[in-house]
Amino acid sequence: MTRPNPVLRLENIVKTFPGVRALDGVSFSVMPGEVHALMGENGAGKSTLMKVLGGIHQPDGGSIYMADEKVSMTGPLEAKAKGIVFIHQELSLAEELSVAENIYLGELPRRSFGRVDWATLYDNTNAILKKLNVGFDATRRVGDLSIANQQMVEIARALTVDAKAVIFDEPTASLTDAEKVVLFEVIADLQADGVGIVYISHRMEEIFKITDRVTILRDGQYQGTVNTADTTEEAVTQMMIGRKLDLSRNETTHDLGDVALEVRNLSCGALYRDVSFQVRRGEVVGFYGLVGAGRTEIAETLFGLRAPSGGEILLEGEAVTISSPADAIARGISLVPEDRKGQGLVLGMNCRDNMTLPQVGDIKTGPFVAEGAGIAIFDHYREKLDIRTPSWKQQVGHLSGGNQQKIVIAKWLSMHPNVLIVDEPTRGIDVGSKSEIHKLLRALAAQGYAVMVISSEMPEVLHVADRIVAMYSGQIMRTFTSDEVTEENLIQAISGLSAEKVA
Repeated sequence: MTRPNPVLRLENIVKTFPGVRALDGVSFSVMPGEVHALMGENGAGKSTLMKVLGGIHQPDGGSIYMADEKVSMTGPLEAKAKGIVFIHQELSLAEELSVAENIYLGELPRRSFGRVDWATLYDNTNAILKKLNVGFDATRRVGDLSIANQQMVEIARALTVDAKAVIFDEPTASLTDAEKVVLFEVIADLQADGVGIVYISHRMEEIFKITDRVTILRDGQYQGTVNTADTTEEAVTQMMIGRKLDLSRNETTHDLGDVALEVRNLSCGALYRDVSFQVRRGEVVGFYGLVGAGRTEIAETLFGLRAPSGGEILLEGEAVTISSPADAIARGISLVPEDRKGQGLVLGMNCRDNMTLPQVGDIKTGPFVAEGAGIAIFDHYREKLDIRTPSWKQQVGHLSGGNQQKIVIAKWLSMHPNVLIVDEPTRGIDVGSKSEIHKLLRALAAQGYAVMVISSEMPEVLHVADRIVAMYSGQIMRTFTSDEVTEENLIQAISGLSAEKVA
């Protein structure tokens, strides 16, 4: 039996930017009906390779083939016309338009005299949404949807064209577990139709669940391609970063201090109720649960973004009222938000200005910011957190995800908080940078910070937390110490079983 040609094949792709060789002779191919993972640390060249495939960047060398025919991608429209569809991690939706208009943007069905055929548009869109099992229809304004549902709209775009290859870039970063199941069913259907899938993700459990092969890049160079069934997570990680990672459970190796933060019977309407916990100096307390469990909402209340409907917040044993982020900052609470790009950074600003933004009023000389003071703060935390950037003048938007996250953490550490709250600290970050962030959080605790970590990744909370608060539907189901928690009892707790049933 003759083996089919790859759906697409990239051979010896070279791409150079001023001072940087982003791709150095990279080859990659996808077979019909195959799910092929593309992996590497942030900055390894994955995005650049896909931008070459999508016509956004023109290669300086190498060739692109589709079904063994050499092609030239002059732009995104040509790539789409050739059957290459991109599902981006960074949402590219028009929030003021409807779901239907976003999905068929640029290809709206027309009637006579160029009028939009709204009935056909909505019928076609609703048929696609039915396959995705979502809870909204074609007429819904995209800006009114949650981030997870907006991601489903992005995914729906792939079902509107005769795709030859679909590139999924971190597609599950904002999805619930139920939505992930639907996504994997969609991918299976595309496979059955002979579509080639490129799957870019840092989530190892997904890679080993749905992919057939894995290709690894490092520093713009091709490291190799392996069959998923024939490799291990440890082997893939070593190919990605060139070293072994410490994936062991956390064991506290320092003494804990006094209680820095205590919450008693805190409630916020229907979002969460009767929540009580403590965080001591030198301790990392992890909050784990499904989407909608109330974890982020608790953090937002502590930071003054939400008003509680009942209960108390105590700092150093003193009851306090926090009505705004300014109140929280003044009382020594800092929040590293879940959405670092949308809420934590100004991407067009340089590293120094992002890092000193909360204290710009304190480093002024008259009406001007004292440049030297800002640079001194940047230099201190650049060294302390090992932030990799050419200089303080670099735009934050040009940094890797891991270094962007370090800038956000440094911004709040420079305020010398008593309590540091970090929401989804490694979302969208490669495995090497993830390990560095974990070490950083543990080091901060060892220095006496009281640290709250909110995470949707079980290995993360198991690795960094001294205690884990398991939440379900706005309630704390159980609090585990690191020596008593197991994956089984943690899953049971976040699924709604009471402490008595779990025990």
